[in-house]
This record gives sequence, structure tokens and C-alpha cells, in this order.
Amino acid sequence: MKVLLIGYGSIGKRHYEILSKMPQVQAVDLVTKQTIKDVICYKNLQDVDNISQYDYFIIASETNKHFEQLKFLEENVKNKLIFCEKPLFEIKKDLKIINNKVFVGYVLRFHPLLEKLQEFLIDEHIIYINVKCGQYLPSWRPNIDYRSCYSSKKDKGGGVLLDLSHEIDYVQWLSGKINEIKSYQVKISDLEITSDDLTILIGKTNKNILVNISIDYISKITHRKIFIETIEHTYELDFISTKLIKKNKFGLEEIYTFNNLERNYMFEKMHLDIFEEQKNICNYKEALEVMQTISSIQEQNK
Repeated sequence: MKVLLIGYGSIGKRHYEILSKMPQVQAVDLVTKQTIKDVICYKNLQDVDNISQYDYFIIASETNKHFEQLKFLEENVKNKLIFCEKPLFEIKKDLKIINNKVFVGYVLRFHPLLEKLQEFLIDEHIIYINVKCGQYLPSWRPNIDYRSCYSSKKDKGGGVLLDLSHEIDYVQWLSGKINEIKSYQVKISDLEITSDDLTILIGKTNKNILVNISIDYISKITHRKIFIETIEHTYELDFISTKLIKKNKFGLEEIYTFNNLERNYMFEKMHLDIFEEQKNICNYKEALEVMQTISSIQEQNK
């Protein structure tokens, strides 16, 4: 399998590191303005020689470039696997995918405890989901001035709603499309950014499940938790401490942990799922549904 990786920032470098070591991959070429020693590099996607030689395409560029790059691939290659980093676009856009299979990088679907939670919920009647996720933006990338990264820039597709759309994706994966949305999308802190640093939404899914999601760039105490209430149980999944608690009506509690979660474990599983079963990976239709939810929030907060 030959891979073309578009974009070589921090997330692009991670994909390169992982894919280069996978036995299914024979070569990884790059589309980047950088010059990388001993690697074939193209300055632009349009400059790629014989683009059909590649089997797997990775779009790991800034969010505001995703649409044009995905459109170019859809028009110029056929029967290929295309992976696009999340979120799909910076705003809702129409692009029909007919010629290829497209997947989107909501990697938390491959967290071992979220997978276990999803299995538990198959036979459960969910009634309420509460999600809270936050981290102080200047501490995200310690070696980079937060004011210069794309997250801080609205026109680059930054902002907490897009950055942390993982939460919207996995909630919809577990409980259905969120409808009847009421939301706030604001810049409320003293951070020197043009993007939103707090988004709160309350809604109901098409399976009649109430949902509450709060995501932010402002919390000095990093947290990422999901609480799920079913008729029989309460579940609490803490992504930071990698602990899942399941407790029933009678106080019986079960605790599941996953120690020493390796840095690239979920990314490796995600690419393998695309190569093989395509079971848990976010497909194009699901990614568009995430964009529809994002669009509803953006429209409410213009």
C-alpha cells in the first residue's frame, strides 16, 4: 500500500510516524512546503506525479483546507481510501462522495474504555448523557505560543467547537443525532484569540436521549469526562485517569481501567480499522452529521 500524506504539522508527523512502521504500508510520500530528507515531497497536491499510484490518502492539513483537498481527490482518483483529520470542514459544506471511501479521524472511538462503554450500552436504555471537557489552551502545546497556532484563529478553522468536536462525534455515535439544540458559542476569557473558547449545548437526540455537552479552552484543571444515565446503571468514563465506573441501582460498582495507554495506540487501531473491517471508524455520513450539529450551533451564535 502506498500512502500520500497531505500536511506535515504535528498531527501529520504523528500519522507519518505510525504509518511508516505498519507492515501494510510500503511507502509514505508527503505534500508539504517543507523539505524532508529521504522522503518524496510535493509542494502542492496538484503537483503530485501519477496521483493514482497511491492507495491511501491522509488529509492532515489545516481545517480550512480540507474541503478543497478532499474535492480535488474525489475528482482525480477512484476507488481509493481517504482519511481526513477531524473536523471535516470549518463550516457545513456540500460535497458528494461517490468515487472513493472517506473516513474522518475521530480517534477517541478507539479508546479501549469508550469501546467497552459502547458494548455495555448496546442492551441499555439510555436516558441522559452529560459530557464535560476542558483544558487551558496555552498548556495544550507547551513548546508553541498558543497565539500562533491554528486553534486560536477563527479564520483557520480553529476554536473549541471544532477542536473538541470529538465530544459531539462520540455522543452521536453512542446515542444518535442531536436535535432540538440550544447553545452558547462564545469567546469569554482573556486569551488572545479570535476563536471561541467555550461552547455549551443542550439537546435531545433522535432516540429521545437528553444530552448536555460543555467544552472549553479555559479550564486550568484538565478534564475529559462522560456521564451516562440509563434505567439500570450510571456510567462514568474519565479519559484523563483512564477509568470507567459502572454502578447499578443497588450500589454495586464495577471499575475498569486501562493503564499505560501508549501514545499512538488509538491511531494505530484507527488506521487498521480502515484497512480491514471499517467497523468503528467515523464514516463520511457520520462526519457530515457532526458538521450538521456544529452548523446548528454556529447558526445560533452568529
